[in-house]
Amino acid sequence: MVAELPHSEPGLYLCHRDRGFVAHMIAGQSNLSRVRSLTASVLLSYGAATETVAAAQLVLSELVSNAVRAGGDDVPLAVEVYASDAGVAVNVHDPVRELLPQFGESAMDSDEAVSGRGLHLLALLCSDFSVATSGIGKQVRCLLAPR
Repeated sequence: MVAELPHSEPGLYLCHRDRGFVAHMIAGQSNLSRVRSLTASVLLSYGAATETVAAAQLVLSELVSNAVRAGGDDVPLAVEVYASDAGVAVNVHDPVRELLPQFGESAMDSDEAVSGRGLHLLALLCSDFSVATSGIGKQVRCLLAPR
């Protein structure tokens, strides 16, 4: 079964990929909301568990938020979400290669820190987490094991 993708809109271009989708988007709340909703409908259509879908949406939000912090409110992103035998993959590609995600040990040790915990939460949710640089920036890849 192939999940039906909605029509693309200005600032959001959607492409089908095997058992998922790729969204080329300008970061923003409305596009993030659309991609989160699409993540749920596509993954559920491919048989992902509700708990895994909710975790994928959380991972997506965290990765997009980090990309916006690195590149600004209107940063162009490529978001890839798909189901596989290994689990659910959520990948976010942004153009800011020089700002790689860092695990902030001090944030986890401080009750007063206002940021720096997101990547630790991703590590708890994801069975695999990696960052790769590319010719146009970096890609953060997360894999959620099937539940």
